[in-house]
Amino acid sequence: MRSLAMLKPVKSILYSVALLLLGNGLLNTLLTLRGTEEGFSSAVLGMIMSGYFVGFIGGTWVSGRLIRRMGHIRTFGFCASLCASVALLHLVFINPWVWLPLRMVYGLSFITLITVIESWLNSQAASHERGRIFAVYMVVNLGALATAQQLLRLSSPQGFLLFVIIAILISWALLPITLTRRVQPKMSERPKSSLRTLLGFAPLAVASAALSGLAMGAFWSMTPVYATQLGFDIGGVGLVMSVAIIGGALLQIPIGRFSDKHDRPRVMTWVVLLAALIAACMPFAPTHEALLGLYFLWGGLAFSLYPLAVAQLIDQLHPDEIVAGSADMLVMHGAGCAVAPIAAGSLMTAVGSQGLPVYIACVFALLGMYAIYRRRRVTALVTHTAHFEPMVQSSAEVLELIFDDTQGDLFDDPSFYEEHERERLRSILTSSKG
Repeated sequence: MRSLAMLKPVKSILYSVALLLLGNGLLNTLLTLRGTEEGFSSAVLGMIMSGYFVGFIGGTWVSGRLIRRMGHIRTFGFCASLCASVALLHLVFINPWVWLPLRMVYGLSFITLITVIESWLNSQAASHERGRIFAVYMVVNLGALATAQQLLRLSSPQGFLLFVIIAILISWALLPITLTRRVQPKMSERPKSSLRTLLGFAPLAVASAALSGLAMGAFWSMTPVYATQLGFDIGGVGLVMSVAIIGGALLQIPIGRFSDKHDRPRVMTWVVLLAALIAACMPFAPTHEALLGLYFLWGGLAFSLYPLAVAQLIDQLHPDEIVAGSADMLVMHGAGCAVAPIAAGSLMTAVGSQGLPVYIACVFALLGMYAIYRRRRVTALVTHTAHFEPMVQSSAEVLELIFDDTQGDLFDDPSFYEEHERERLRSILTSSKG
């Protein structure tokens, strides 16, 4: 009963995000499948899918201004209408050069929708309940993405029904939020960028965010093409995607909690190297069932990497820097996601379907080697141990929901600030020697 009471102020938001992610998760996979059937090459599909992430990055700067100008509900209605209509326009104009700008517009609109949801969630969550509300939000998020892949079974990508379902789901996401009687929150100013500073004393965390984006962007965009070329039917493609997402949902927390109690850079190194090894094994999977098992394990490791990188960054940040630093990490991750479909798609066009797991294995192996180098040559700065929180690519607003309450009493100790500055200076001196 207490849990239900806790969710009462945010239930309309959770209903909206579930409907929105059902539509978005289905559209991302559907477009890849439809493009494949229309004869688009892997390289062209990669370029089209990268447009979404380009729009996503642009939206991280535009969304706040738009919400402050129009208010939360009107902004949500405006962007939901754009997303629903853009989904249908993909069906009207089946041309890669039209799909590319459509994906950019969709990406910008979608991140604005998520920003509205997460800023509203922030305002409604009581400080002592933020952690539990965030956990429920993540369950809804990952559950909707996994379920969306199974909606592919309802019709063929060659038809119009799935596109109509997407538009309906996104339009229905308007209903819970527009019906709410709760007061709209005020949108706070976006924190100033601190990327140069982060690169100076937390390069491993920043590199992990960018390179995990290079891998995960390829997964979201090109896995449907890969699975199709291996002989999976439409339902099988959805199953491959769902299995990886479920693996990420189930294994993120145990991996993250383990990293809270042990040397986090070491845990990150093992996670990324194991993910690289599993990806390298995918071309040799003897059966489809074996490949599904590999995707489950890979998803658990790969989905953990970005939140591990954020936790590693938080380990090294002054509390006043957490939201700004984490927002910059999100931009770096998005930049990697934007490049990934083009790089992976080009490689698949050149060498065939197995270019995707080879690409992902190489990206993770590169990150693993860099992590080993950093651990051997440079002493990591750790001012305190942050708590790992599972997450997916989202807006900067959710970072306040996570970190406003999780570090708590540690930051109330004045000696923490003095020790923080001493440790940061020591880290900079160690880095210069390395």
